[in-house]
Amino acid sequence: MTSAARAGIPPALRAPLLIGAFVSLAAGVGAGLARMGWDEPAAVAALIAWHGPLMICGFFGTVISLERAVALGARWTYLGPLFAAIGGLTLVMGGPAVAATASLTLGSLVLVAASWVVHRMQPELHTLTILIAAACWAAGNALLAVTGAVAPALPWWIVFLVLTIAGERLELSRFLPPSPIARRVFAVLVGAMVVGALLAALEPVRGWIPFAGALLGLALWLGKQDIARRTVKERGLTGFIGACLLSGYAWLAFGAVMLFANGAAPDAWRWDAGLHAILIGFVFAMVFGHAPIIFPSVLRVTVPWHWTFYVPLALLHASLLLRVAGDLAQSLPLRAHGGAANAVALATFVLSTIAAVVRGRIARARKGLPGGGR
Repeated sequence: MTSAARAGIPPALRAPLLIGAFVSLAAGVGAGLARMGWDEPAAVAALIAWHGPLMICGFFGTVISLERAVALGARWTYLGPLFAAIGGLTLVMGGPAVAATASLTLGSLVLVAASWVVHRMQPELHTLTILIAAACWAAGNALLAVTGAVAPALPWWIVFLVLTIAGERLELSRFLPPSPIARRVFAVLVGAMVVGALLAALEPVRGWIPFAGALLGLALWLGKQDIARRTVKERGLTGFIGACLLSGYAWLAFGAVMLFANGAAPDAWRWDAGLHAILIGFVFAMVFGHAPIIFPSVLRVTVPWHWTFYVPLALLHASLLLRVAGDLAQSLPLRAHGGAANAVALATFVLSTIAAVVRGRIARARKGLPGGGR
């Protein structure tokens, strides 16, 4: 690969991709609130059917593809987050669904190609896991494009998010390496998740039972093997990341149990509790924990640690507990208020991250360092 090809693009050109991702996030959150009965503008309420694709593909797909492109450094890899962002924004603006889903599919295929290059460069279990995750996102997007339905794509999207996180955590486990047996168990669980996703896509109720079992197994594996069990005891950013990880694994395990129970006896309340325990409690806890690392690498900004990082994390868990309580009590008002509090937690996270970036710029300016606004 030539040095020009590895140069990537400057942070100023990456920022619009990240902005596009957050537009999809905001629209997706608004559509979710509208689904729970909150009054939203007509343009947002019209996106109710696209709540899942906006959150998972428009936001997470763009952010993960952008992070991968920055890490790889090849300019062509930025087509992944570009297509994903365009797909999400097309949905937000009420554009043709066929164009949006096609763009999302193209973005995921670029991510597959980029992940394949990484795996060829470093043929390890964690890079293979991340490659499989990208392929599952592409499979889900292709199903959405062909069928126009979210349901068959959903288990593949869950695999995409869960295995992307699991693969990255496995990479970091070199500081506390799992035993050969533990690594084999991990590989079996990855295979079980892919098979489970296929069964869940084919059989939208009972097919989720084996899928949920694989999710539970992976949650227990991560909780036992992750170095976060030790780092959570430390102070500062390291301890915060550990708290995010361990609390996220707890939500993943709870969500898997709820989905397992729903597969055995269909219940829309358990379904909502299980799905959002994973997609909010687990996935966003990972986002909160890794944001102070991701933003500096993507945008070349400083995100200094501050104790207030715990505020959005606490709000996230408290709001999700309220939402889950509403599900288990079969209370629409309680669930709706929990959902609204989820949105407040995400908004608080965004604001706290911006505040941290500003603090970083001020600190660097006082020291006369580059990036301090001078």
